Amino acid sequence: MPTSTIPDTLLLLPKDIQLLSVEQAWYYRAIPKGQEGYILYYSDQLSDEPTMLEELEMLLGLPAKVEVIETAQLNHYLHKYYFREEQVLSVQEGQKEETYVGSSDDFLVDLIAEARKLKSSDIHLEIYEERCRVRIRIDGQMIERYSLDKTEYPAVVNKIKILSGLDIAEKRLPQDGRINFAHGELKFDIRVSILPTLHGEKVVMRLLSNDATNIDLQSLGFSEFDLRNYLEGVKRPNGIVLISGPTGSGKTTTLYATLKLLNLDTRNILTIEDPIEYTLEGINQVQLKESIGLTFGAALRTFLRQDPDIIMVGEIRDTDTATMAIRLALTGHLVLSTIHTNSAWGTISRLIDMGVPAFLLANTLNTSVAQRLLRILCPHCKTTQAFDTRLYPQQFKPFYAIKTHCVAKGCNHCFHTGYKGRKAVYEIIPIDRNLSEKIKNNVYDVSEELRERKLKSLAENAFELFAAGETTIEEIYPLLFNF
Repeated sequence: MPTSTIPDTLLLLPKDIQLLSVEQAWYYRAIPKGQEGYILYYSDQLSDEPTMLEELEMLLGLPAKVEVIETAQLNHYLHKYYFREEQVLSVQEGQKEETYVGSSDDFLVDLIAEARKLKSSDIHLEIYEERCRVRIRIDGQMIERYSLDKTEYPAVVNKIKILSGLDIAEKRLPQDGRINFAHGELKFDIRVSILPTLHGEKVVMRLLSNDATNIDLQSLGFSEFDLRNYLEGVKRPNGIVLISGPTGSGKTTTLYATLKLLNLDTRNILTIEDPIEYTLEGINQVQLKESIGLTFGAALRTFLRQDPDIIMVGEIRDTDTATMAIRLALTGHLVLSTIHTNSAWGTISRLIDMGVPAFLLANTLNTSVAQRLLRILCPHCKTTQAFDTRLYPQQFKPFYAIKTHCVAKGCNHCFHTGYKGRKAVYEIIPIDRNLSEKIKNNVYDVSEELRERKLKSLAENAFELFAAGETTIEEIYPLLFNF
């Protein structure tokens, strides 16, 4: 039988994808596309196997039609929509096979296990007037993965509430909880946030990593020059090292990599976090519990009586926390923390606005860091093209000219996203005597001093990554406004 082709832009909706499980799609070698009254299958063998087609009709309860396509093209879509063991997803042999809609318990466990193996950071369950959907965040991007029947959605939410110790009867107020997830070889914690919305409760599950053994400063993305500047600040016996950036920019990972380096038997290290994302042997970690008064500020006051050498504060959120961090630095401790600002130098003005006296900040701040995460192009499929300077923002002046650039294409190795993994870019400002004087005198423009010291901005480091063909203009575009 002659074969036909389907467009490379074929988009299967979640309701189509979940018609078959991963094992079923590969076993029957079929891609389902729901039609009105029947299901259309793209396959390279179903037309020759009438028994298998009958099995599918009985399985789903709908008549089926088959369109035969090229084997290579079918493999393309199977790899794209149904990830298998050799790629990431694994379902144990003999495990019950079923579609996700209709079994909330199995769906939830399978969803969490799949998200973990896909290296997803968050799972979003959302309900709207006509439908419910499940999205996962991979490499910082949201991807719609499944749709749920509205009658099934409340059961899934209640299951999550029970596992995280929340009140299933309370549907009017936000709730926060935590799940200790264990399934097969997978064992990790999940932070749960439930938010009442117009049509029901939205759930976000943050998948936390319990293993910090593979975190290393050398592999995070520091250039040799930036790493040397950063280590000078963290190896001082006292002072503050601050890392700034938006949510999800890798600040906590950088802090843990730093703690791992500083974690010696001769040091007493304390942390106050919300949540505890990694666990490290030899470090005393405290979980924030604002509901009972255990705030950042309250914990830091107690830390003073615990004879610490190094203290990590998950985030400086308010004046009380900022003041206590300064006090700890002044009394001979090394303090590591994060803060939300757009640039490394912007951290100074942010802390001054929070009420920290400029002269105290000048005497305690060792290093200010800004960081972002950029998606890295898949090495198996990235392609090179001539570069058009009109792709830059209008006011941006490139640091140097480039003639070609790499673009994302997509292949089986990267689930057809064109990207594989992320890398951090940094802006490191070690505070020397000259910059300390600038802080005391409330000088906000220090660009000339930074250039003299050859300290690169976020924009420059991101541009170098782009020029080296590791990422795309789309990824670095937001940073080019901060040159």
